[in-house]
Amino acid sequence: MGCLPDFPWDSLAPYAERASAVSGGIVDLSVGTPVDPTPDVVRSALAAAADAPGYPQTYGTPELREAVAAWFAARRGVPDVDPAGVLPTIGSKELVAWLPSLLGLGAGDTVGYPAVAYPTYAVGAILAGAHGVAADALTAYGPVSKVTAPKLLWLNSPGNPTGKVLGVEHLAKVVAWARERGVVVASDECYAELDWRTDRGGDRFPTTPSILDPRVTGGSSEGLLAVYSLSKQSNLAGYRAAFVAGDPALVRRILEVRKHAGMMMPGPVQRALVAALGDAGHVERQKATYAARRARLRPALERAGVRIEGSEAGLYLWGSAGEDCWVTVGRLADAGVLVAPGAFYGAAGRRHVRVALTATDERIATAAARLDHLAP
Repeated sequence: MGCLPDFPWDSLAPYAERASAVSGGIVDLSVGTPVDPTPDVVRSALAAAADAPGYPQTYGTPELREAVAAWFAARRGVPDVDPAGVLPTIGSKELVAWLPSLLGLGAGDTVGYPAVAYPTYAVGAILAGAHGVAADALTAYGPVSKVTAPKLLWLNSPGNPTGKVLGVEHLAKVVAWARERGVVVASDECYAELDWRTDRGGDRFPTTPSILDPRVTGGSSEGLLAVYSLSKQSNLAGYRAAFVAGDPALVRRILEVRKHAGMMMPGPVQRALVAALGDAGHVERQKATYAARRARLRPALERAGVRIEGSEAGLYLWGSAGEDCWVTVGRLADAGVLVAPGAFYGAAGRRHVRVALTATDERIATAAARLDHLAP
């Protein structure tokens, strides 16, 4: 195992102090931590399952696995997810960090992930002792064969931090390339229900296309995994409620290791997850809340000289003021607004900042007013 990098958010502490010194206090838009209430339907399910003296099932209850399959059919346009290929996880971050190890990768193996990406993809490669490659084009891997290809390729759509959405045609090309070379493709899709695009090319589903979409897979989930979390859409970050779905053979491999390691989602959380997946109403209401905050914050950032790029979906605005990200972070901190530097997400992000929508309406309004004072 190689040396892990320093935890990046620790380096934001001095900027948080500067922002906190502003009259009225800090508006912290640096981390995507939900602030709105957990839906009543979820809390009720959790409370009803609170008497849980026995160990939960690592594989998840049949009810949970069937609920995930039904959600894919109803919300993602994927009608044929096999419940046998569904596994609950303790949040999605732990799976991202441990998936290379769970799949048996190690020294000499390569893990690919986007050039601008959530840093845990790289951490997962390090934990497994594998080699991480940050790249957006398949050509970056050269004329690879089944011997030299990456063992695992991460996709992230909608992307964190960029908000980029990968379309069906793009996903299908990646899947075909990966299958020719025996590459496992894992797609992190946890922002899929927060898609802000109005033109979806005739797609009737309200979310980003999944790697398991039959238009992508040709009807087979072989070699494919979709990773999902309800932290964002259902305000369940504190529950650590997530799952992986796809190729049943891959899921069985992951399950066997997790059973030995005791990686079990608590039983009451499994019941809460089922309730959340079965209630689309709270998701639509939460999306409307984020849409209003986004509509308030985006023009204020643009007036302050931060050009928004991508940001088609998800909980963030990705923008650049045409300068080093830390200069932008410092200027906004002096106005009482804390954002994340793009350098946290790879060298390709060093002239960008990520701005989260996860603050109360009052704090978003305060941020917008402060940003207006920065406008030239």
